[in-house]
Amino acid sequence: MNDFWIWFSTGFQHILDWNGYDHILYVIALCVLFSVKDWKKLLVLITAFTIGHSLTLVMSVLDIVVVKQSLIEVMIPLTIMSTCIINIVYRKKSETSQNKINYNLNFVLALIFGFIHGMGFSYLLKSMLGREENALFPLLSFNLGLELGQIIIVISMLLVSVFLARFTRFKKADVILVISSAVLLVSTLLFIQRLNSL
Repeated sequence: MNDFWIWFSTGFQHILDWNGYDHILYVIALCVLFSVKDWKKLLVLITAFTIGHSLTLVMSVLDIVVVKQSLIEVMIPLTIMSTCIINIVYRKKSETSQNKINYNLNFVLALIFGFIHGMGFSYLLKSMLGREENALFPLLSFNLGLELGQIIIVISMLLVSVFLARFTRFKKADVILVISSAVLLVSTLLFIQRLNSL
């Protein structure tokens, strides 16, 4: 149980660590389109992202897929930037909930971008595993910690959505524009910083 808690808390702290805020930014960008009434649609998107990053987390830790860490670190902000741009372009259509193309695009991208983020998650886990013979238990525990942290981010974003809907006169399209633009700016700066460090 103690070993489970160590790996679980490591995964939990990793996704919520503000020093590694890139994963938080992506989940925010994914959630900003949705309100509480759309929780089922959001759940599908988050599940696609989870499937993606869980698969590559396993494959990377087991050395089935090996990608240079610096390349993945540059690609992660690109996933955030792409999601924000899509949000901004389609923000008015998402308000009417009639844009199936946007939703389907987000679903496919969430799955693909999950692969990239999973590689990012794997580097910390691999560095901690060392030469342990059985990686399955730490891998499962770490991933469960990641999922709980991700759920907290999603719930927080839905609570922000509820607050804005009840206590302000902001239109949903304006909220999407402001939050997506802010996240886009931060992720662009992060991309430039990581690109320069290659």
